[in-house]
Amino acid sequence: MPDAAHAGRIRRMRPAWRRTVGRVPAEGWQGGGVGVEHLVVMGVSGTGKSTVGQALADRLGRPFLEGDALHPAANVAKMSAGEPLDDDDRWPWLRIVRDEMTERTAAGTSTVVACSALRRVYRDLLREAQGDVRFVLLDVPAGVLRDRIVHRTGHWMPPSLLESQLATLEPLQPDEDGVVLPVEGPPEGVVDAAIRALTPHA
Repeated sequence: MPDAAHAGRIRRMRPAWRRTVGRVPAEGWQGGGVGVEHLVVMGVSGTGKSTVGQALADRLGRPFLEGDALHPAANVAKMSAGEPLDDDDRWPWLRIVRDEMTERTAAGTSTVVACSALRRVYRDLLREAQGDVRFVLLDVPAGVLRDRIVHRTGHWMPPSLLESQLATLEPLQPDEDGVVLPVEGPPEGVVDAAIRALTPHA
């Protein structure tokens, strides 16, 4: 259950959802640039970006792009050694993610992308991609994240970097096209909530 601050943040974002989602449906788009949508599932490490992103892509029948797989080798080595990335490390990676989305747009393909996109300026760069770029911020209480990271296996990013990511995270602003979702229950439920939030309401 989200704490009071967590719940308050979700409530404050809801008007922005209504303003932005009416412009673009989350499903059913095919064809070239104007009709292509990229959903960026974002958040700090341990929120479940890859799991939720893959499930959302499967539900929408879209390719899934894993942002972590696009990191230059130097970034992976730095994080594996417990060193947080700085902007000089992140900008080249974010351009790669942006360009991947643009390449898919040229082919008329909508995608779901997992990418931390922690700061507003990072998201502004991703929005430079051709097609419509929207964000799904996965919101998980910090205590739950710490427990997940400690027990996670098979990922090269150490638990020590979580605190730097939490400090860097800038929540979605009211003028950004996106939604904030509390992550509660199985991924399927989070996907259901994402689609409800992203789909225009009559």
